[in-house]
Amino acid sequence: MRIRTAAPLALAAATALAGSLLATAPASAASHQGGLHLGKIQYDSPGSDNRSNTSLNAEYVDIHNNGRSTLQLRGYKLKDNTGYTYTFPGHTVGAGKTVRVHTGKGRDSGAHAYWNRGSYVWNNTGDKARLYKPSGALLDSCSWPKGSGVKVCH
Repeated sequence: MRIRTAAPLALAAATALAGSLLATAPASAASHQGGLHLGKIQYDSPGSDNRSNTSLNAEYVDIHNNGRSTLQLRGYKLKDNTGYTYTFPGHTVGAGKTVRVHTGKGRDSGAHAYWNRGSYVWNNTGDKARLYKPSGALLDSCSWPKGSGVKVCH
């Protein structure tokens, strides 16, 4: 009789513990969603890596403003593991909007910024994108192993 009585109590305790652990997981996972953060990263442009401007511009990082006001990005930096750095010269991103930073050459517009490089930045075999505030403080980061060519960070 003791075994039968103890089993339901143990099951109830395990269920309660599992439930409390599951209840706390989403809160910590969602904490990064406020403000400016990295979104989708196309680290392997579709097709062959032929260094054409079209191919270079198909490699990009989306930076999303999930805040309630427009942000001035002047001085924010985007870096990879090697140390390649894109510094925003002056760009704004509206509340709820995204700016896409392309690797290749182009003319900046509201939703697009261009690194103006002639070679790829993001490694197809694994890399890490980092977004820094003008003060130098790390704001967000996102890494990936070798994979499909696309990483959705948040």
